[in-house]
Amino acid sequence: MPRNRRPQDREEKREEILVAAQRLFIHDGYESASMGQIAKNAGVTVNTIYWYFRDKDDLLIAVLDRLLSEALAQYTTIADRPLGDRLLWAVDQLERLHGLVNTVHTRAPASPAVHAWHTGFHELADTLIADDLRNAGAAEADLPAMTAIGTFVIEGLLTHRHNDAGKRAVIDLLVHQLTTMPTRT
Repeated sequence: MPRNRRPQDREEKREEILVAAQRLFIHDGYESASMGQIAKNAGVTVNTIYWYFRDKDDLLIAVLDRLLSEALAQYTTIADRPLGDRLLWAVDQLERLHGLVNTVHTRAPASPAVHAWHTGFHELADTLIADDLRNAGAAEADLPAMTAIGTFVIEGLLTHRHNDAGKRAVIDLLVHQLTTMPTRT
């Protein structure tokens, strides 16, 4: 049942909705988590959710933005580690959110907003990988193909699960190949 009305900061209420949605999206899945369940878990009415979010996809994107912000903050603490370690960290983070990764890939073709978020996520990931490869001496002309290869390997590891040693072997070989390729002139 929704809480008694009390003065509450708008951002505090929005955060409570996000926390509830995140928990349900991760544990029950996007499709199974109804707006009614989210409202109940947040202690608000369904109508209240719509004061903050246009629709369920808008709420999903807010949850994804929240998770991405948390991950980027964590990433800064490992930014000095070797590229292979950071890529394995990224795979582990994405595996932890496997259901949401699948939801994004399922919703993107049907939802322009989720598609735009997904595209932006890939652009950010490509930028991070490209910066590392550039710093390792990769030719600028090779970066788009090299980052695409990195994305394909990471998505492959998410789709075809491996144990930790198997993931490490794949990532180490990827990093070795990408960072030791001769530069094209």
